[in-house]
Amino acid sequence: MKNIVFILLVFAVVSCGKIYNPDITVEDLKTNITYLASDSLKGRKTGDEGDRLAAEFIRTKFGNAGLDLLFDNGFQKFSLVASAEVGERNTFSVNEISFEVESDYLPYAFSANTEVEAPVIFAGYGIDIDKDTLMWDDFAGIDAEGKWIMALQGDPDMDNPQSPFVEFSSERAKALTASDKNAVGLILVAGPTFSENDELSSLFFDKNSSRYSIPVIQITRAVADKILAGKGETVTSLEKQISDENKPVQLETDTKVKAIVNIQLKETQSQNVAAMLPGKDENLKGEYIVVGAHFDHLGMGGPGSGSRAVDTIAVHNGADDNASGVAAVIELAEKFAATGENKRSIIFVAFGAEEMGLVGSKAFTADPPVETEKMKAMFNFDMVGRLDTTTNAISIGGTGTSKEAEDLLKQLNNGFELAFSEEGVGPSDHASFYLQNIPVFFISTGAHSDYHTPNDDPQFINYEGERKLVEYSYSLIKEISSRDDALTFQEAGAKFQRSRGGRFKVTLGIMPDYAGLEKRGMRIDAVSKGKPADKGGMKKGDIITAIEGKKVGNIYDYMNRLQTLEAGQRISVDIIRDDKETVLIIEL
Repeated sequence: MKNIVFILLVFAVVSCGKIYNPDITVEDLKTNITYLASDSLKGRKTGDEGDRLAAEFIRTKFGNAGLDLLFDNGFQKFSLVASAEVGERNTFSVNEISFEVESDYLPYAFSANTEVEAPVIFAGYGIDIDKDTLMWDDFAGIDAEGKWIMALQGDPDMDNPQSPFVEFSSERAKALTASDKNAVGLILVAGPTFSENDELSSLFFDKNSSRYSIPVIQITRAVADKILAGKGETVTSLEKQISDENKPVQLETDTKVKAIVNIQLKETQSQNVAAMLPGKDENLKGEYIVVGAHFDHLGMGGPGSGSRAVDTIAVHNGADDNASGVAAVIELAEKFAATGENKRSIIFVAFGAEEMGLVGSKAFTADPPVETEKMKAMFNFDMVGRLDTTTNAISIGGTGTSKEAEDLLKQLNNGFELAFSEEGVGPSDHASFYLQNIPVFFISTGAHSDYHTPNDDPQFINYEGERKLVEYSYSLIKEISSRDDALTFQEAGAKFQRSRGGRFKVTLGIMPDYAGLEKRGMRIDAVSKGKPADKGGMKKGDIITAIEGKKVGNIYDYMNRLQTLEAGQRISVDIIRDDKETVLIIEL
């Protein structure tokens, strides 16, 4: 009852006109985080009522500070797919021999729902590129019109993590190419180099409601070899031939494939909340700094939600992830609005659907309120409420995305232990801006054992620590928004990440304790430089106790957990370091 009364009082305060405290205070941070992370919002799951109420709260805060609301009265609405399911009447047959959906074949979530019967042509990796010095045409000399295209997953340079083909090799990219060639459908199959195990990947949906005009289906190698049987070839032999000769291979088959696709997508709506504070300098106000944080969380948890407490259905309040980041953005907006210490214009934005795959920030950069070329820096606050008073450490990512970043961060530091990471791509919304050649700053106090569990509650926030962090951030944004010259963008890390199939094609890049001497979990005896574990901050001597909230007690547990993961996935790893429990976030 007390909690409900408090929430009503908060709403009364934020709704009663343009009254706000321009100072960055513990009291304001606590008020904002307590509301956003209250049980009444039920975890702010994308598309739910709590998601909408959080957005309205943030919009009111921006409006009360006197900011100019952008888009539709501050809301940039977007749709996204909440789930994908196999519908009724899915069929797939090769020369009238039928196969089973989800075991032999599986349509992609972005496939057209349709019925097609046509002959099949094998077209290498399904890639057609003529760009600068990169040339590869899997369609040379063949007529794909009116036919199924069968292609390998991956690309011709699979062993190269910096392969120039990566951005052309996704399933969606290949579907677009096949459609451009007037094919009636695309069939994808994983060769043994791409995936050792002849298994289908799960029904993955990329949270985008767009579909292609043709059916797009993945099949096992066993089914693909049935299609190739009349030509004396197999998927393995064709993949090897392409690799050995380093050139495209095409093959017309005598096989007809008939398929009916019915994949049901469940869509929902969410929104970004955006407002602008115009710059005070006539010459610089046409340039913009973006200050943002995501406001969504995991709702009630449960399977598929991202919760690390996989067997618990309860409100996941997300006080640190990421009510703390939103509260920081609100405080910064109010102080800049009061002081006017910004020569460049500042866009303050709260992103929706970050937990669904950075959907909100991708929508923002795809349809921005100003040209992305005019955005000179982006600050992203994600989990800034758990400052460790013993280390006083702040993690700042993206420091290599501008030449000046690290010097500025050090010059303005007011007592923090700064940990820098140069790469611009990372597991939060700043990545969407880095892909647009915008310098980024990803500010965080790091993960912890309550991350993505029902225990991430307001009482565990270090409010004084966050206040100091926001004050430091204010000085950084003030400097970058007012300096005569904009930051100099530079690439820091790959912009495209290979998506490999197969459940066993993942690695952390560690050497485990094979002897099982450590009884609290699995000890790490070495970490490979540049591999996911190293990039995620894992160190020699760490003891892994859980992956994605599931216990790891030894090397056998560890290997079993890896079997359930996929390349490109972001996972949480519980560790013990120096007898202290913590959580690392690692991208595979």
